[in-house]
Amino acid sequence: MFVDTHYHFDFRPFIHDIEDSFSRAVKAGVTDIIVPVVGIENFERVYSLAQQYPHLYAALGFHSLYIADFLSDYFAKLVALLQQNSNKYKCVAIDEIGLDYFVTNAAVKQQQALLIQQLQLAKQYDLRVILHSRKNHYQLAALLRRFDVPKKGVIHGFAGSLSQANAFLSV
Repeated sequence: MFVDTHYHFDFRPFIHDIEDSFSRAVKAGVTDIIVPVVGIENFERVYSLAQQYPHLYAALGFHSLYIADFLSDYFAKLVALLQQNSNKYKCVAIDEIGLDYFVTNAAVKQQQALLIQQLQLAKQYDLRVILHSRKNHYQLAALLRRFDVPKKGVIHGFAGSLSQANAFLSV
């Protein structure tokens, strides 16, 4: 019994292949799938998918790589959706959030500020976090300790060292 914590059913080419993809996942032992959102343009699509399919769940948040596209009123939209979250919407995590220092001109301060806001939402709404982490594992682990989110989560695409993994495990 497995839960896939990161399947972008809201991205092309998966949009038109959900039934077949989920059938293959079930054959591999996957019972539930969490669909992460990387930006506001996919909020409604992911909510709609979670309503249509009993084994799909939404994870809402803002990805650090798209910080240049982020507008302050987007955060208010996320809060509004979390306030009305229910079993109907099946939002189970704040995702795909984190820090990404891999790219040139990474907008570090903006990424950190947005991440902190989203960690606070996870705490406020008692949700898991699914984190994106590249070239910043120790900083991200320190932020998790500082904000003490109530539920555990996932470090998506982790490619760090054993020491860095232990930093997350000790949170």
